Amino acid sequence: MIAAERLPGLIEILPAVRGRVQTNAPLAPVTWFRAGGPAEVLVRPADADDLAALLRGLPHDVPVQVIGACSNLIVRDGGLRGVTIRLARGFSGIEVRPDGIIAGAAALDVTVAEHAAAAGLTGLEFLSGIPGSIGGAVAMNAGAYGGEIAGVLVWAEIITRSGELRRLTPQQLAFAYRHATLPAGAVVTRVELRAQPGAQDLIAARMADIKASREASQPVRARTGGSTFRNPPAMKVWELIDAAGCRGLRRGGAMVSEKHCNFLINTGTATAADIEGLGEEVRRRVLAATGVTLDWEIRRIGLPAGQPEAVA
Repeated sequence: MIAAERLPGLIEILPAVRGRVQTNAPLAPVTWFRAGGPAEVLVRPADADDLAALLRGLPHDVPVQVIGACSNLIVRDGGLRGVTIRLARGFSGIEVRPDGIIAGAAALDVTVAEHAAAAGLTGLEFLSGIPGSIGGAVAMNAGAYGGEIAGVLVWAEIITRSGELRRLTPQQLAFAYRHATLPAGAVVTRVELRAQPGAQDLIAARMADIKASREASQPVRARTGGSTFRNPPAMKVWELIDAAGCRGLRRGGAMVSEKHCNFLINTGTATAADIEGLGEEVRRRVLAATGVTLDWEIRRIGLPAGQPEAVA
């Protein structure tokens, strides 16, 4: 586990915060995969000022990780060294405006979509089909069902690793497919999203269609992390995985979904190493069968507990 990797005296040098601080904090219960090791120190800042003070006062040689809803994340079994920041209640506010939404980074994508719909605002329905929080959606330019963050973002507020509050435009974030260019160590704290007045019945119908489509095509009730790999240009990644014979492939307690083979599932006993190792085996088989190298969409962080086993 992470004991051998701990930073001596970390808790003693941690700046005072108003939020919650927890050592050796289990992370598996909060990840959608329900697997992975603990955080050496987990901090839930009370608000943006608290977060800024933490980052400003934390020595720059201390590793920092930021986690949100943990819907698109593998935390390796050895856990996270240094300080892990999880934005919670103080970052979940949602303000409805005539031309859009201002939302905290911890607000869930679906909740933002629901607030917009209730206010008769259209353009954010696609968020109802994306699991996770707004901060993570900005960091990876999340998109689905014909929309993506790059197309609706007005600005994103961040706090840099040195504790400075900055507001960035979409141009400064240099959005690309499933990618945003954030300063190293920066934390997204709040965003403004653009929307337009629309007919509530049409908005509700669109969101109902998205929900039905997700439930019909994805293993939404399984312990999964969402789309595992990015779509290569002009290709559908699930078709490549299927062509390589990986549908239903297993490793330990991890399995490639039978319903949608770009989803990995913890069937109940999987370790993070099982899940990541299965993903790597899928990548190997797809490359051998099709010549295409798949890129991970799921974020993988932390220390391995040991050497991954090969998939038979």
